[in-house]
Amino acid sequence: MPGRDLSPSSRFGPRFIAAVVAPVLLLALGLTGFAVSALRSAAAQADRVSVTRQEQEVRLAVDAALDELAQSQVGVAIWTPLAVELQRPRPNWDWVDGNVGTWLNYVFAHDSDALLDPDGTPRWMMRDGIRSAPASFARFATAAAPLIRAVRGHGRVAPNSHERLPGYRLPAGSTVRTSPRAHHATDLVTIDGRAAIMSAMRIIPEGGVALTSPGREPLLVSVRFLDTGFVKQLARVQLVAGARISATPQGGPREQALRLVSSRGQRVGYLLWRPDRPGAAVWRTMAPSAAAALVALLATLAALIASVAKLTRSDARSLARLNAAHLALQAKEAQAHHLAYHDTLTGQPNRAAFNQAGDQLLAGAGGDAGVVSAVLLIDLDRFKQVNDTLGHLGGDQLIQLVAKRLQAIVGAGDLVARLGGDEFAVLLAGRADEAAVGAVAGAMVAALREPFTVLGTHVFIGASIGIACHPRCSGDRAELMRMADIAMYRAKADGRDGFRFFTEDMDESVKTRRAIEQDLRRAIADRRDLMVHYQPRMNAPGTRVIGLEALVRWHHPERGLLLPDAFIAIAEETGLIRELGAWVLRDACAVARAWPALSIAVNLSPVQFRVRGMAEELIDIVRRAGARAQQIELEVTESILLDDDETVRAALATLRGAGFSIALDDFGTGYSSLGYLSKFEVDKIKIDQSFTSRLGENGDAAAIIQAVVRLGHAMGLAVSAEGVETREQRAFLEHAGCNELQGFLFSAAVPAQSLPALLRRAEQAA
Repeated sequence: MPGRDLSPSSRFGPRFIAAVVAPVLLLALGLTGFAVSALRSAAAQADRVSVTRQEQEVRLAVDAALDELAQSQVGVAIWTPLAVELQRPRPNWDWVDGNVGTWLNYVFAHDSDALLDPDGTPRWMMRDGIRSAPASFARFATAAAPLIRAVRGHGRVAPNSHERLPGYRLPAGSTVRTSPRAHHATDLVTIDGRAAIMSAMRIIPEGGVALTSPGREPLLVSVRFLDTGFVKQLARVQLVAGARISATPQGGPREQALRLVSSRGQRVGYLLWRPDRPGAAVWRTMAPSAAAALVALLATLAALIASVAKLTRSDARSLARLNAAHLALQAKEAQAHHLAYHDTLTGQPNRAAFNQAGDQLLAGAGGDAGVVSAVLLIDLDRFKQVNDTLGHLGGDQLIQLVAKRLQAIVGAGDLVARLGGDEFAVLLAGRADEAAVGAVAGAMVAALREPFTVLGTHVFIGASIGIACHPRCSGDRAELMRMADIAMYRAKADGRDGFRFFTEDMDESVKTRRAIEQDLRRAIADRRDLMVHYQPRMNAPGTRVIGLEALVRWHHPERGLLLPDAFIAIAEETGLIRELGAWVLRDACAVARAWPALSIAVNLSPVQFRVRGMAEELIDIVRRAGARAQQIELEVTESILLDDDETVRAALATLRGAGFSIALDDFGTGYSSLGYLSKFEVDKIKIDQSFTSRLGENGDAAAIIQAVVRLGHAMGLAVSAEGVETREQRAFLEHAGCNELQGFLFSAAVPAQSLPALLRRAEQAA
């Protein structure tokens, strides 16, 4: 057409750029800017929420420290031996050193403790675990004066939430943990310019007989400085980084300050720390990815514009366009083939690629005498904790880092594959012997034991590795993987964080375990061969039966009598523990109805607590059985406390609210601490029989038992001892203050039908 330019160059002029290129670029840049702004805003909000949460945790830690200081005083302030000793004209101060000062300093990290006469004169002083002159109390006198007046019943309008003062009811929101007989004034103070917590408590006997008139008791004054063990505990337990005490709020550019004020409104200092800022860490992690995505977007747009431009070219270039389309199709086919044999998260070979490579390796390994090939199955330890804490984003990043470490260890002819979840498989080819395979597995365990940096946080995991070597382990690839899987579970059973080679006895143990599982399933379904025996629980003198403990027994038709250790773990792993536990509880309810004066203890598995609605199910069982919840004592092990799970805490609260009492079994063998006992309310702690059996053989056992009894009584808990077998053990435990005893000295566990005779014998003996 005359006057119209139809050349290709005319189609890419300013009009094409203005109509197509510019709007697309502006839209892409606008969306990118919006996404970056939204990400930055979300990161900043996450940092603000994190700082607020940590500030609340720091405040709670200070409040807890005030309550713990007063609670720790109860063990010596409400104690008849100390009250009597202080009434003597010349008290034995060496005895006071060992039983008051050293104990408070060593167990509860008191910096200073002082004993005052009724007129306020200091009689004894200990600082940092060393006795000092009573006159040195002058350093603390100014700060202690308001607390001394308050605990004497003068000078305080009302107690704060950490005090229990004479003549006052506890204020609303009080967190006081001391017993109702304790009278103490507790507050934040300043001593020589240092922030500290101080508590003054009246010293009274344990019984109801007062040695002096009210308000004239001796006083115990205890001090913990916040700039010593307290800030270290914040960094170690609450993970508050860089915690320190300062007289001013001015700190570093990334530090947060919390003003510390006493209940009288006096400023005692500032607590500074470096708050965790997860939003900034996420931003630093994702910024490079966002930049790469922007570059990829621009590149994609450029390719799209170029493709559109190519479609507008003249028919003379159609052959070139067809050729380009053919090349693109080949690239997509190659990509699809890659995805079919590779894991999308790590880029490593997947299960299909591993199976194919394993079949090929074993098919060609027949003629290589003296050469060892191996299949390694790797399962990550504690991966679920990381996934629950950092979310799926953190879990995915950890999987990628694990894949890189494993790939860095193996050789060029080996293969590392991700089978799914947190499970990896490794194919080792051409090793000289099994020792060389073990060296590779050991290097993998060591590498995965080192910390990983995930989303700006150091995380620690481990690995359990099972190994099946060819030709010693015969069979095809599937059989080798089965053997490696068995070896991996043996590594887990042996404590995790290690590797095991498959041996024939492992296969036999698996078969035996599977047979026991099948027999147990039939025994529970048919209600046969399983029995509940009952062992008496005695009062401290051992003269009266005060309760029974239900213990399940299995009379296996072929293996004979099996104790719980032989089948409870299998029941937990297979889910049978829920039905087995319900059956034991029903049997215990029948015994409870027959003996209404006795409490019946029933053991609960930690696995049962992971099932939502478990507490309601137990309550319903007891109600339907016609028993009283107040007569049932539920025994749990320390392992449920480690989860710090809201489900566990809610279940325990529901059970206690329904009337059940909760006992902490095997105390001292796990990780129980004052913090755990404060979070998870229990009614009783049971000293493990391993400590009882060592009485008379190991001095530490006696000291530990005495410390546990005093700690339990200070927290208002009953204390029971298991495994009592000799009269000497019984006498020691009674003298130490145990409330309840249990063991073969009194009786072994007996069937329910034997209980009348057992109780008659116990009554006659008493």
